[in-house]
This record gives sequence, C-alpha cells and structure tokens, in this order.
Amino acid sequence: MTKPIDQVSSWLTVPEAGELLGIVPGKVRRLIEEHILIAVKRDGVLKVPAELIIQGEPLHSLRGTVLVLLDSGFSLEGAIDWLYSTEDSLKSTPIAALISGRKAEVRRLAQSLAL
Repeated sequence: MTKPIDQVSSWLTVPEAGELLGIVPGKVRRLIEEHILIAVKRDGVLKVPAELIIQGEPLHSLRGTVLVLLDSGFSLEGAIDWLYSTEDSLKSTPIAALISGRKAEVRRLAQSLAL
C-alpha cells in the first residue's frame, strides 16, 4: 500500500528549489527551518515537494497550516502525509485545497485534529 507522501508528484533538491525561487540554497534551508517550505529526506537527500513553489514563490498558505499540524503533534513527514491524503470534507487533498485558495477550510480541518 502506498503512503500519501508517495503521492507527491515531484520532489526538488534544495539547490533545485533555490533555482526556482531565485535564491541560494542557504536561504532555502532557512525557509525550511521557518516552515515556509517543508522538506523531508528522500533517498538520503533533503527534498521539497515541487508543488509548494508556485510562480517562483513559496505557497503562502502553507506555513500556518504546517504550524497548526506540528502543534497538533504531527511530525514533518506526518504533516506531508496529511497534506497529500484525500479528505472527504474537502473533496480533495488538503494540499490541492491550499493551492486552490481554500486556506480557511484546510486550517479549520487541521485545527480539528488537535481536539
């Protein structure tokens, strides 16, 4: 059985993410530390889901959602799993809902996980 994290369509290394964002790898790592982007090790290399960078910018609604998930006890890998799992109430994955601008719905759902 595949895990939701395996639904990530494409992964970027830190230098590749830096190229898309127009910044050096050190600044990409800073964005990861601040949860503006999220990354996990894949095959021993730190990688960022490619869909988190839209038109040369990090997905703006990601940070708050990730912080809610981390505060609810999720690990970073668990947060990515949740973001890529189909949620019936959203009729999509939370990441697809965030990309389409439905931040409030996703955050409400993420906050309910802590209860």
